[in-house]
Amino acid sequence: MLTLLPRSLSLLSLTPLLPLTIAMTVISTTSYANETPLTAKQSDPQALGWMQGFPPPNDKLIAQPSSNFFSFPKLRWTVCHIRELMPTTEVSRGIGAPSKLNYELDKNIDAITFTPTGSNRPMTWQESLDANYTDGIMILHHGKVVYERQNGCLNELGQHAAMSMTKSMTGLLAEILVTEGKLDDGASVASIIPELANSGFGDATVRKVMDMTTALDYSEDYADPNADIWKYSEAASPLPKPKDYNGPNGYFEYLQTVKKKGEHGNAFNYQTINSDTLGWIIARTTGKAVNDLLSERLWQKIGAEQSAYMTVDAKGTPFAGGGISAGLHDMARIGSLMLNKGEIGGKRLFPAAVVEHIEAGGDKAAFAKANYKQLKNGSYKSMWWSYDNPTPVYSARGVHGQRIYVDPAADMVIVRFASHPDASNSKNDPTTIPAFKAVANYLIQK
Repeated sequence: MLTLLPRSLSLLSLTPLLPLTIAMTVISTTSYANETPLTAKQSDPQALGWMQGFPPPNDKLIAQPSSNFFSFPKLRWTVCHIRELMPTTEVSRGIGAPSKLNYELDKNIDAITFTPTGSNRPMTWQESLDANYTDGIMILHHGKVVYERQNGCLNELGQHAAMSMTKSMTGLLAEILVTEGKLDDGASVASIIPELANSGFGDATVRKVMDMTTALDYSEDYADPNADIWKYSEAASPLPKPKDYNGPNGYFEYLQTVKKKGEHGNAFNYQTINSDTLGWIIARTTGKAVNDLLSERLWQKIGAEQSAYMTVDAKGTPFAGGGISAGLHDMARIGSLMLNKGEIGGKRLFPAAVVEHIEAGGDKAAFAKANYKQLKNGSYKSMWWSYDNPTPVYSARGVHGQRIYVDPAADMVIVRFASHPDASNSKNDPTTIPAFKAVANYLIQK
């Protein structure tokens, strides 16, 4: 018997369609203290029969206008089928041949053991995959694929929601522009986007937006039906607005309503509206939408196997904070590009300084004020997360367990797509972080 999440559904019903990361993060407000979610095997979308049949039975449908398609366990199907539920725009791979992935699979990785944080019981790498509801995972070492698994809703032909790893793609584009001298990260937002002059973003620098140290009067308390996040979600909905709706329409109109609270630069505040503001800055600076610039600077150049796609608002603006869906192999190529500081397949796509800036991390004191228990002594730079590690390790992260994890000292990249029942990464980090470190240690010693 499938159990829906009452609190999540009540919040989701406040608007016809939420921006992707909002819908996902809402799930994290639901406590599983009194109910045990289905296991990875029990919740496998193929085993549950979601959207199977011609047509599928009514009790197996996941469709609009229903807004509960991101409730667990439906989300385990949804993460691979976003464009069947929401309007999207393409991140084209172009017409060139895909670059080759070289394989040298290591059958010993499944048996690597580690102890999850807060636990006394060792776990194997293979066990960790189901523990984190892994849909797809790849490990690259010395430029070769040493491990790959795809299951659940995902296969090599499919694409998976990258969630807030999208932010890191947006941040990477901005860092490229800054390093190339095309964007001044010390400039005020208002000098680039005059429409934001009277908003909370107006006197913030581009760098503070990139590093999310803006001070904004904006609440992301998902348990509060009056929080700003719900006004944001209403504005961002690509569906027709209700007749009595008189609020902003789209990401850019909403951003103009956000006010300032405090002083920019004092503390790290993880707020998706920074990513959408950065997307606007990028578009205004280059004259190209984020999806088109991602195609031009990355997807066409890395030899991607598949075009990616991004969700959009009612005006066609791509969701720079969480809208990308992409293939596992192509996200691994992005990871390899970062590991090799802007080079892939013998071609340099951007200066090495771009990655060096990100790898150096951000303001640790500002980050510490956010109190991420699993990421103590970490930081945030250009929308990439840096870990507390003897050598630099950084990551793109997205709710429900999405990762691009780059460990230069181990010459290793791990890319994971997942559909964990709880959106908050605090639920999978106790397993994920020590598991990834254990694989790095194993590969270093080979």
